[in-house]
Amino acid sequence: MGGDIQFANPEFFWLLLVLPVALFWYYLKRKKQSPTLRISSLKGFTTASVLSKLRPFIFVLRLLAITAVIVAMARPQTEDISTRTKTTKGIDIVMAIDVSSSMLARDLKPNRLSALKEVASDFIRKRPSDRIGLVVYAGESYTKTPITSDKSIVLNALEDITYGQLNDGTAIGMGLATSVNRLKESKAISKVIILLTDGVNNAGFIEPQTAADLALEYNIKTYTIGLGTNGNALSPVGYNADGSFRYGMRQVEIDEVLLQEIADATGGQYFRATDNEKLEAIYDEINKLEKTEIEEFKYYRYEEKFRPWVLLAGALLLLEWILRITVFRSFI
Repeated sequence: MGGDIQFANPEFFWLLLVLPVALFWYYLKRKKQSPTLRISSLKGFTTASVLSKLRPFIFVLRLLAITAVIVAMARPQTEDISTRTKTTKGIDIVMAIDVSSSMLARDLKPNRLSALKEVASDFIRKRPSDRIGLVVYAGESYTKTPITSDKSIVLNALEDITYGQLNDGTAIGMGLATSVNRLKESKAISKVIILLTDGVNNAGFIEPQTAADLALEYNIKTYTIGLGTNGNALSPVGYNADGSFRYGMRQVEIDEVLLQEIADATGGQYFRATDNEKLEAIYDEINKLEKTEIEEFKYYRYEEKFRPWVLLAGALLLLEWILRITVFRSFI
């Protein structure tokens, strides 16, 4: 931003070397500037007046005027920079989120679904130039939020995702197909699905391979994430009398072969998240892989500050001239 003074032609400051030369010349010539009279005695003459001692002040005014002119020639100015950005390559992203009961497992803290929502929120905030939508799936699937550039809507919708909104199960093919349906009409140069699950495909009437073929047909890249620790995890195994879940240790089963095939078929990648830190690292990696190109334009506005120096030089020269023809007239 503006405020700091800079000089457009600083090379003119070399002219300031003239000033010490002028001072030296004045020192050598000062006694020759007025006539001298040699007499044997100063009796009967008054001593020099104060005005005669102040006569060099005239020369100082001229040097100050020259200095002001040199500063003006160097063109002091302030610079104000305004920046505009233009997105040249937008990305449309649909996040397909598994909301089956197994997403309440506690191998991630506090559970898989809550950990995912926290990490996904950070991911969304880091994509200010892209449009993002949400699809949720369990035994079936639906669009939670169509692709939109309004991140507040997406974040609020993500926060509202809970277990129990759909019949239980894991319909990976349905979740992927619904995501493709949201993106197939998109005009964006790059279209991406981030599909997350913690299980195997066991519901729905669309096969995951069929949905992957649809994604490939519409040139939609799919990143797949398998969520869950290796081995056993504390997971819901039944219901208590009050309707709450009863937890027990269950084997973590993720169809990694299927998720890898979906990613490979569509040009994406498969990731495995076994804890909170790994899940966060995966979304950071996807964020780096899918970059939005932004063109930045800078506009410069200069405000010239040489005029006050020109006025100062003129005022000093005027003052010198007035003093020469008035106060110091009899000494010059």
